[in-house]
Amino acid sequence: MYSRAFGKASDEPILFLHGGPGSSAVYFEATTAQKLADEGFYVIIYDRRGEGRSRDSTARMNYEEFFEDLNTIYQKYHLNRAHIIGFSFGGLVATLYAEKHPEKVRSVVLASALVSQQASYNTILKSVERIYRDQNDSANLAQVNAIREMDNNSLPYRTAVFAHASKNSFFSLPKPDSEARQIYSTYPTDTLIARYVKNERAVETLWKNEVRKNIDVTPVLKKLRNRKVPVYAIYGKQDGLYSKKQIAYLSHITGKSRLVYLDNCSHTCFIDQQARFIGALKSRLK
Repeated sequence: MYSRAFGKASDEPILFLHGGPGSSAVYFEATTAQKLADEGFYVIIYDRRGEGRSRDSTARMNYEEFFEDLNTIYQKYHLNRAHIIGFSFGGLVATLYAEKHPEKVRSVVLASALVSQQASYNTILKSVERIYRDQNDSANLAQVNAIREMDNNSLPYRTAVFAHASKNSFFSLPKPDSEARQIYSTYPTDTLIARYVKNERAVETLWKNEVRKNIDVTPVLKKLRNRKVPVYAIYGKQDGLYSKKQIAYLSHITGKSRLVYLDNCSHTCFIDQQARFIGALKSRLK
């Protein structure tokens, strides 16, 4: 597996779990990992087996394999306990790993993380329906109605929902500030990002090999809270995957002081509001 560490091994350890399935830690690695390490953290990134730079045609890409990969990273970097940042889909992996191995987790940090997949699907569908009604777009409204009739545990359902989210720019920020614009401007010339190739079949592989396809980990988060495993959350107000109601419910679970809700910030919170993202981690994890 591809992995890399930033900072001193004697500093507070943080593991970053990327989104996906099929994605990579490359964007966090290229933009944020070293800056976070400069604040006194030992930052470790890796690509899950079969994803990003960790090419493996035999990868199962299910949760048990994700946990095996995490254990491998713990062993490689001689970690006993670490903070785990779960970004997007990585939040599901982080939460379920913490449930399985609470003794290895100092805290879970949910960064634009999926918590209830169905709640996010519902948010997306309600939002795009509102947009299409305002536009008198009968064709897309018909598509939304058809999606609602589909099996919500199926891959075509997930694919269709996220297609409408992408079509309406739910993952990106309309007007990023100057700091975010500068970071995004490095993408075309950054050699790490330029070499990155997404595994387009990863989601299909997970659907084949994993029974848990549409899950809600809020009961697990409550269990972690009761076990005294701290759970923190960092989300953007312009992230189209999460409604205010979802964020409020998550805040109830984590505690208000442990949830940071950033303005002018969409899904990629570690870039859209990088300084505040790093500041939130520094003030809470050290």
